Amino acid sequence: MIVLWVMIALMAVVISFAALTRGETKAALTFRTSLEKQFAAEAAIERGIMEIIYRNANRGQTLILEKREVWRLDGTPYSGRLGENGYRVSITDESGKIGINALTDQTGIVLKNLLVQFGAAPEKADVIVDSVLDWKDEDNLHRLNGAEDEYYGSLPTPYKTRNASFETLEELLLVRGVDADILYGSRDRQGIFPFLTIAAGSGRINPGTAPRPVLLALPGMTPDAADRIIEYRRTSEIRSLEEVMNLVGGGYTQLAPYAGVSESGYYSITALGYREDESRGHAIAATIAFDNPPGYRIAYYKSPSGVKP
Repeated sequence: MIVLWVMIALMAVVISFAALTRGETKAALTFRTSLEKQFAAEAAIERGIMEIIYRNANRGQTLILEKREVWRLDGTPYSGRLGENGYRVSITDESGKIGINALTDQTGIVLKNLLVQFGAAPEKADVIVDSVLDWKDEDNLHRLNGAEDEYYGSLPTPYKTRNASFETLEELLLVRGVDADILYGSRDRQGIFPFLTIAAGSGRINPGTAPRPVLLALPGMTPDAADRIIEYRRTSEIRSLEEVMNLVGGGYTQLAPYAGVSESGYYSITALGYREDESRGHAIAATIAFDNPPGYRIAYYKSPSGVKP
């Protein structure tokens, strides 16, 4: 009987040890896979930087070798493989986004159109636009639908407006009317975060690099005209407003005050590293500033980001 009980105890120890070992092995493999996906995304960010440098060095070239074409800066996704892992990466010139620090009472209509496009009621969009403008202006007088210190000071956790330019896009969450669903989106719809920037200085949006939602936010732009611009960009770069006028047609008069074709020198890169299932990949978002050529600096970096190319 004693021998039997000893054998039972030993079997219990062996089974527990085996289960523990299997659990730790599975955890180690999961951690390794997670790291591999992260490293694949980081490599994709570096690939994006390399492609920007290559593009800048070969700008204006009339002859480009096959498979060495320059990457487009309009958010077009590019894919690659690194061993067992894959990656997807896209680059968008910040001139194609809505610069919230450059917004004025006139150009605020572009942000309003974007908000309405992503499901906000027009009245709520007016509140957000006026509150964004109030947040960054230097005075404490609020616009018709805006908010200043009086409003924010009445909240359960009071705070004051910055009365200066936004330092990050995440700061928008402090602005009246903006919440996480609007900024980042939800499971059912996309947020406006990928279409905003604090880097673009002129306030004019570049149709040559703007994503489709930003194109549609421009006054005078129609879905057909936006599609013509996107199709044109597949084979040619938009270098002048005359090209935009030919593509937009009758709506160009309304669009002209909000459009420009100058690149910003700031580029947002979104990357995704994955093994098999892209929905379970690791996403990274970065903003690269080429404001002191020939070098560059990383102006923004978020890993994981939740924003996928």
